[in-house]
Amino acid sequence: MKNTIEGFGENVFGLPVMEAHLSAPTFASLKRTIDTGSMLDASIADEVAEAMKIWAMEKGATHYTHWFQPLTGATAEKHDSFIFPDFKDGIVTHFSGNELIQGEPDASSFPSGGLRATFEARGYTGWDPTSPAFIKYADAGAATLCIPTVFCGYNGEALDKKTPLLRSMKVLSEQSIRLGKLFGIDCGETMAKATLGAEQEYFLIDQDLVAARPDILQTGRTLFGRSAVKHQQLDDHYFGAIKPRVAVFMADLDAELWKAGVPSKTRHNEVCPGQFEMAPVFETLNVAVDHNMISMEIIKTIAEKHGFTCLLHEKPFAGVNGSGKHNNWSIVGPDGKNWLQPGDNPHENAKFMTLVVALMKAVDIHADLLRATVATAGNDHRLGANEAPPAIVSIFLGDQLTDVIEQIEAGGASRSTDGGSIHLGVDLLPKLPRGNTDRNRTSPFAFVGNRFEFRALGSNQSPAGANIVINTIVAEALDEICTQVEASLAEGKEFNAALQDVLAEMIKKHKRILFNGDGYTEGWLEEAARRGLPNLVTTEDALEAINTQKAKDLFSKYGVLSNEELESRYNIYVEAYKTLIGIEAGTALEIAKTIIIPAVVTAITEYSAVPAVASITQEMSTLLEKTIAGIAGLEAAEDPAAEIVAMNELRVSVDALEGLVPADLWPMPTYSEMLLV
Repeated sequence: MKNTIEGFGENVFGLPVMEAHLSAPTFASLKRTIDTGSMLDASIADEVAEAMKIWAMEKGATHYTHWFQPLTGATAEKHDSFIFPDFKDGIVTHFSGNELIQGEPDASSFPSGGLRATFEARGYTGWDPTSPAFIKYADAGAATLCIPTVFCGYNGEALDKKTPLLRSMKVLSEQSIRLGKLFGIDCGETMAKATLGAEQEYFLIDQDLVAARPDILQTGRTLFGRSAVKHQQLDDHYFGAIKPRVAVFMADLDAELWKAGVPSKTRHNEVCPGQFEMAPVFETLNVAVDHNMISMEIIKTIAEKHGFTCLLHEKPFAGVNGSGKHNNWSIVGPDGKNWLQPGDNPHENAKFMTLVVALMKAVDIHADLLRATVATAGNDHRLGANEAPPAIVSIFLGDQLTDVIEQIEAGGASRSTDGGSIHLGVDLLPKLPRGNTDRNRTSPFAFVGNRFEFRALGSNQSPAGANIVINTIVAEALDEICTQVEASLAEGKEFNAALQDVLAEMIKKHKRILFNGDGYTEGWLEEAARRGLPNLVTTEDALEAINTQKAKDLFSKYGVLSNEELESRYNIYVEAYKTLIGIEAGTALEIAKTIIIPAVVTAITEYSAVPAVASITQEMSTLLEKTIAGIAGLEAAEDPAAEIVAMNELRVSVDALEGLVPADLWPMPTYSEMLLV
């Protein structure tokens, strides 16, 4: 019986391939860099590059690219061939260590948020050896070696999402190692590593139908559309039997993901008809982010092969489920253990609870910053309903962990809610059974057994931004815990007592962030306001958190983002939001003027000859007048907030017209047609 999936990782220059193609000393040196985060030995670069080239060419690659993640939210690549003149009227193949380590794409047309002027075009890519290179194939069989890299400007400023992500992972590792030493862990050279499992939701719609929807083609979502009579009300699509056409697509998708080294494990129907999900096994965080970016591209590509269009917008259809990207975050300490996994002894549980309390502090202090990481025009339509968490950030721990938290606050845990008992002193905390709590789908930040699930991330977003913040704010909280415990130890206090005091005080300050109830209720809105928790409903409000002195102090203190780099992100995200709303407004106007109104006029003309439907004719005429007024209102809107209001008002009359105009005259595919795959 086979214990492996044939072909898994076959297009990845991972550790097994490296070991087979590199000399033992070079492989050992490169593996040490990957495992410990130590400086890359530049002297091995030529051998690695040559081995990578030979392997890639055996796979059919003729070109290589430094694959990076600029601040567009997408990926970028510039292809260079392996050929090089031999100066004898011929060519040879060549790929040097310098070409592997550093590239120089034009940076002038990527968003920089004021970090550089347009004429300052030089940008540099630098190899990230911790994320494996991979082969990407095009339809015609063209193959390209993709090398994950960072992207920075001439003065070293980060112009991408990977650079600050790697910085945040480094600082989290440093503070985790510091905590590990307090617990007596022999850390050696091993890093602590944040891990991530990024679930990915998406819609599949027939290509032919999407081609007749200018709104989807231009914006990724429907700007108009009357709700289908039957959609998700019966909950019969969720985890239902996968239809054969979709099952074939999913099988093809998994095969391609596995070849690319993406450990895709789960596939199923989501809540809304036409909506689905794939979820990978967790990996080291920066690799998981790269794999999610690869996954989004592969899903779209495979969908096209099967006659579908994949929609990754957070809310492609009004009135039904939107799509998210549940961000399952944890940390593997230098001892090789998941520190968010309840342990088998009190010592392990003390470490676990320290991480839980650190997260409480981190999320409470920086709830606004976490909200900012998921602030997009698309996510504004999604947050707050249909399994998407509300804009108010809170933490769900479940009854048992909440009970333990309350005991620590009161002076030390002495029991667990399952009836077990413990000793005090060294045995600081009770033994915690795994799977001790239900899941809360209305919580933005929920403990789910061995990780925290940040559920607010939008399906179309890179996971990098949210995890940069999570890593950094947890590092800050661990820094404070370690500093206070170290001070108490220096005064002669016993470790467990010192830790207990620090955790108890931290719980008292930050327990307001805990909420185990229904986040959708009006009662929670009122309670959150009483607790002083921020409720940043719109992207414009949420993004202001990036521009605060608190955020600047946080990121600059730990070297994750300089003040200038942080300000550039704020400028880019605000501009992107305004631009996208403007595109939606322009598209809505064009559709209403050139597609909807002509169809309605035709329908009114035909109905005018039939006296029996005079009331319907009159109703269409009234709605047509409202549509024309709505167009004028949208044209007069001068800012994103006004454009959104005007688009919503215009949509009301257009969607009502869809329910009156004969089906053969309505000019665009309806929700009923598109959602029934």
